[in-house]
Amino acid sequence: MTYRHLLVTRSDDARVVTVMLNRAEQMNAMNTAMGEDLLACFDGFQRDPDVRAVVFTGAGDRAFCAGGDLKERSGMTDEAWRAQHVIFEQAAFRVLRCPVPVIAAVEGFALAGGCELAILSDFIVASETAVFGVPETTLGIFPGIGGTQLLPRIVGAPLAKELIFTGRRMRADEAKAVGLVNHLVPAGQARATATQIATTIAKNGPIAVRQAKKAIAYGAETDLDTAMILAIEAYNATVVTEDRLEGVRAFNEKRKPEFKGK
Repeated sequence: MTYRHLLVTRSDDARVVTVMLNRAEQMNAMNTAMGEDLLACFDGFQRDPDVRAVVFTGAGDRAFCAGGDLKERSGMTDEAWRAQHVIFEQAAFRVLRCPVPVIAAVEGFALAGGCELAILSDFIVASETAVFGVPETTLGIFPGIGGTQLLPRIVGAPLAKELIFTGRRMRADEAKAVGLVNHLVPAGQARATATQIATTIAKNGPIAVRQAKKAIAYGAETDLDTAMILAIEAYNATVVTEDRLEGVRAFNEKRKPEFKGK
């Protein structure tokens, strides 16, 4: 599929997909076309049995994504703004519910909707140049694609409130210290590090990884008893697979398993 503002590439074995926001001169600000591209791209992962992990990044080294394209929005009617945001909402939900792990590789700024896109991912690898922030309230706007819900779950409600209410930016070292970022790496190394991690994930049992992601995501949204039942269901869905047999067989034969996703 051809995208207007995304570069989508696959590893040689097609298991790791890199999705790159591709408006570097605009700091990868998200316009309507990019939102439509993201929606189509991540929607496709729902039906792609070959993909096992996604690296989500931005072109260039200035920004992962600087948020919504306010130049495009400046001439919009209220109706057009709302129609655009519906596309953004749908794209965000597809990223959040992507069936395979999504690793955000952040170089430079991840602000407003860009920060939200990063935290919609499963975890973040950031370079020391990264800067995070949800400054929408400074423009009289609301963080509209999950920031008010995801940020408190990651860094805790008090800090999330401070960041959202003030619009304060957070440097990479602070983001690592508060748990927003999993890995902090030298400038220019975020994509390579994220790709290494994605490659490691892609070697594991794909059904087990997908079920683990689902159990963690939905388990966090319910009570513990229900979450334990969800985990048991995920276990049962995995234990009947050919991959489980291959994993045990490979362990006993002292070799690396060859998982087929079956």
